[in-house]
Amino acid sequence: MNTIYTCFIHHLLAHHNSVSAPIRAVLGLLGKMSKDTSPCFISLLILGLVVTLAGVIPQVEARAFFVFGDSLVDNGNNNYLATTARADAPPYGVDYPTRRATGRFSNGLNIPDLISEAIGSEPTLPYLAPELNGEKLLVGANFASAGIGILNDTGVQFLNIIRIGQQLQFFQQYQQRVSALIGPEQAQRLVNEALVLMTLGGNDFVNNYYLVPFSARSRQFALPDYVVYLISEYRKILVRVYELGARRILVTGTGPLGCVPAERATRSRNGECAVELQRAAALFNPQLVQMITELNMEIGSDVFIAANAYEMNMDFVTNPQAYGFVTSQVACCGQGRFNGIGLCTIASNLCPNRDIFAFWDPFHPTERANRIIVSTIVTGDTKYMNPMNLSTIMALDSRV
Repeated sequence: MNTIYTCFIHHLLAHHNSVSAPIRAVLGLLGKMSKDTSPCFISLLILGLVVTLAGVIPQVEARAFFVFGDSLVDNGNNNYLATTARADAPPYGVDYPTRRATGRFSNGLNIPDLISEAIGSEPTLPYLAPELNGEKLLVGANFASAGIGILNDTGVQFLNIIRIGQQLQFFQQYQQRVSALIGPEQAQRLVNEALVLMTLGGNDFVNNYYLVPFSARSRQFALPDYVVYLISEYRKILVRVYELGARRILVTGTGPLGCVPAERATRSRNGECAVELQRAAALFNPQLVQMITELNMEIGSDVFIAANAYEMNMDFVTNPQAYGFVTSQVACCGQGRFNGIGLCTIASNLCPNRDIFAFWDPFHPTERANRIIVSTIVTGDTKYMNPMNLSTIMALDSRV
């Protein structure tokens, strides 16, 4: 048989041990063919094998999506951890397609699910999920863990959670796994072309600075100094994500922290938004945008996109009826004042129609509220998305 054909066959046999037995049998047959065998017949067989193997080797198709952060974006990593910060029991997931609790802190879909929908991708799996392997890795991964913050001492009461440094280590590990699957060059390209979502900061106030009166951090820092410290630590995290290959990173600021049912229930006299937490958000968010702008200028490219979650939420918090909600004060699931006390459990009050509530539980929006937020991420103007929205990002990146 022609020497080129022979080399080709030996190469396939050497590098495709994972292909099916029938394919290997045909490869073996080709290797044994005599020099009298018709070259045309051999060529047709090889062409058929190449086409078949193209379907066997994993291909990168849609844009990958990676998620880092806290309970607003956790898709179920905490299900696999010994922690109290979990959403893997009813009534969580009551409106999810499977009607089962998945670990999402929502009645249904959360923000990453809806962003995946917007970019035409399937939802990312939690990184700790056993089923995240093989070609499913090419979709991306969700590294988020409920309870975490920018700082390592945030969420200590939740015990075993995946702090942001560990999430980034898992991202490195993910890249090694994908590199073994499709090769280092393709893996690098997948990460460079991916969309990344980073959602941090809220817990550094709610579950740290303001967790208890005279908390360690509140004794260490006055609020304005604490915000400056948080921003400096957040900057290190964003630089590290960039160093690990991410080139399109959506960074959400905090929502209106004082307006969630939990804070209204415990910190307000007449149900108004809690002033001190609103002040924290008002200090943090503009400094985050400024830091992101400076980072982009240093890099010389719009790598980081600031998503103004505060304004996105305040639209329906201050005027719920305009968005089809009956209330933005009371949670659908909970107990006590505004259903804002304690956890959402099977014993809690549960509203029959989640679509008319802005908040699902004492801290997290309903799926319908999440849809409003993601719609603004996709099409919102510079009041909400700076320097551009997601639809502009997708249009620009499709031309590259």
